[in-house]
Amino acid sequence: MKIIVDVHGGDHPEEVVKGAITALNQEKDITLILAGKEEEINRMLTGLSYDASRLEILPATEEISCSDEPTVAIRTKKESSLVLAYNRLKDDEEVVGLISAGSTGAVLAGGFMRIGRLKGVSRPALGPVLPTLTGGKVLLMDSGANVDCKPVNLCHFAVMASAYMQAVEGVKNPRVALLCNGTEDEKGNAQVKATFPLLKQMPSVNFVGNMEARELLSGDYDVVVADGFAGNVALKSVEGGVKTVTSTLKAGIKSSFMAKIGALFMKGVLKNMKQRLDVNGQGGAVLLGLKKTVVKVHGSCKASAVVGAVSQVKKMAEFDIATAITNGLAEMPALDFAE
Repeated sequence: MKIIVDVHGGDHPEEVVKGAITALNQEKDITLILAGKEEEINRMLTGLSYDASRLEILPATEEISCSDEPTVAIRTKKESSLVLAYNRLKDDEEVVGLISAGSTGAVLAGGFMRIGRLKGVSRPALGPVLPTLTGGKVLLMDSGANVDCKPVNLCHFAVMASAYMQAVEGVKNPRVALLCNGTEDEKGNAQVKATFPLLKQMPSVNFVGNMEARELLSGDYDVVVADGFAGNVALKSVEGGVKTVTSTLKAGIKSSFMAKIGALFMKGVLKNMKQRLDVNGQGGAVLLGLKKTVVKVHGSCKASAVVGAVSQVKKMAEFDIATAITNGLAEMPALDFAE
């Protein structure tokens, strides 16, 4: 099993390489392909211990930055690490997935343009895996790939996300909720109101109703479905909220001698909280609905995020998530998706 890692495009390529090597040492049945500038990659590999027979470098001379226009960059920067990685992913049957910390727009554009959609998928969607208060995980889909959606798109998101949670997280019957401004059945905008009854009719989806954004990390849901606009707002709000809490807590601890003493007694509790809220430990956001697997890790990710992303790709390949999604969509009843 081969997995490509796009080294460039993110803030810390050395962390990407470090994470890739850690994953290579942990997963003995995979081969990793590092796409990027060969001289720089070799420099970052210096001092790291790994099985060289299971590591390949895909030389690139360019990289796509966040300031590049995504679709233009995919078309014109043919020697960039991301484009070369996508070409290899498409052409090599042994390569099962791609991981990138680069521009989200470019990763999405490359997936749509180079890999293409699975049969029956109306639109691929991007879903980050978030930690919950109960120690589990929740998949939010979509989080930005499709700003404007139709009910059929949201129903497809539910099928794809459910397949992922079963494959990677081992959740047998994922609880699926629809992001809304209230939990009552009649709440929501026109899009949500049109989607609600359709999800209720889908036997392959364990739909549990509407969910307010404040319950996203409650642990009561395994999948939360939304259009890319609302999903991205919810995601950024959660990230901002976590950052605010942790920053306020740090400032409070530093504010007085007694606060520092109290923090010593709560060291274990604080460490556990940090680990549970660490987005790097969750891997990356999965781009579901493509013919092959793509995982987008945060641009400022640590090595642990890349390790998690490699595990995500491996599990999805072992489960054959593409077939699971295709079968799930084929089992959908003939619903009225008229707007």
